[in-house]
Amino acid sequence: MTHFGIISPPASGHLNPMTTLGYELKKRGHRVTVLGIEDAQPKVLAAGLEFQLIGKSDFPKGTIKKKFTELGYLSGFKALNYTINNWVLLLVKMSLRDAPEVIKTAGIELLIVDQTCPEGGTIADYLDIPFVTVCNSLMLNREINIPPSSTSWNYDPSWRGILRNRLGFALIYPLILSIRKVIQEHRKQWNLSPYYKPNQHYSQLAQVSQHPAEFEFPRIKLPSCFHFTGPYSNPESREPVSFPYEKLTGQPLIYASMGTVQNRLLWIFPRIAEACMGLDAQLVIALGGGASPESLPELPGNAIVVGYAPQLELLQKATLTITHAGLNTTLESLSNGVPMIAIPIANDQPGVAARIAWTGTGEVIPLGKVSVKKLQKAIKRVLTEDSYKKNALRLQEAIRRAGGVSRAADIIEQVVATGKPVLSEQS
Repeated sequence: MTHFGIISPPASGHLNPMTTLGYELKKRGHRVTVLGIEDAQPKVLAAGLEFQLIGKSDFPKGTIKKKFTELGYLSGFKALNYTINNWVLLLVKMSLRDAPEVIKTAGIELLIVDQTCPEGGTIADYLDIPFVTVCNSLMLNREINIPPSSTSWNYDPSWRGILRNRLGFALIYPLILSIRKVIQEHRKQWNLSPYYKPNQHYSQLAQVSQHPAEFEFPRIKLPSCFHFTGPYSNPESREPVSFPYEKLTGQPLIYASMGTVQNRLLWIFPRIAEACMGLDAQLVIALGGGASPESLPELPGNAIVVGYAPQLELLQKATLTITHAGLNTTLESLSNGVPMIAIPIANDQPGVAARIAWTGTGEVIPLGKVSVKKLQKAIKRVLTEDSYKKNALRLQEAIRRAGGVSRAADIIEQVVATGKPVLSEQS
């Protein structure tokens, strides 16, 4: 038995797949402890995992709701800047300060680190324990022929595309400079060699990604220990959510959700509801905690509106997903062969939407161009043209072949057994 420690952002989009992975490892007889702020505890305990509190004074109970309420009203560059400098940077500083002693005292032997927690590898190096990187959001491995994950740019390996990408990375660099500086200061203080390149933050033993390879732009410089495993989702490891199933009519189901973070742009939902009027379909809107159903204006049509929804279960019944292009909702839709209409708002959502368009699994409407007319046109196209469903089914099969959480757990166990890099089949 190995005692694993998990370092993850406290957002649902990261905790849900991470606790699913932890749940799988626990089922195999291992001990799994999640290090997190107080607001993360309910999700961790619901998955049956152990929890170690860090950052109690910095992030008292209710911090997530406050931060995500502020973030939920933002979009584009403003949201990205807020995420990095008013959330990620604070978590990095706190984790570097609090996590090492907790990990040492708990006797954790290997860290499983979310890729958006760049401090995790430095903490592992300081404690001289191995770590594995997990890509729960759009993979961040920098490669000059791949656009920055925060952009909606298409894949273009020509010299023009590469120049565009270079400029994009140059514009983003000042945003992450403060994080890099904090990590470099700790590496110097802890007598660790400095990082010279962004990709050095990630494990050299194993990196696992929720993407199936078929959903990612063509990569040419991934490390030999990088694995596309497909998504991690399991209803058993999530908090139970009630839903009025008796209201479902049996008509084709359209599921609409703007996620659990960028979900305060409530003007989107009436437009979605109006665009779905007249269809032989039933609309379900999940507000993701951004508001209560009672706070919305009266919507046209007969949509079922809930604060939270049992997403995994509803997607098994869905014909179409209207989404913010969060990676989890996207992959969970594709796992069920459901095509999408993407309305990306911030952070990595534009990059996910670009891949939805590239794979032909849905249509993309930029946030600033969302109108009832454009939604109606996109809904009609996705529901009536066979290519979207066929491509979604193609990705569904790719996800099935990738192996999912079971394969990811196999790779992590192999790291423990051998202490050596686990090479991908393509290496």
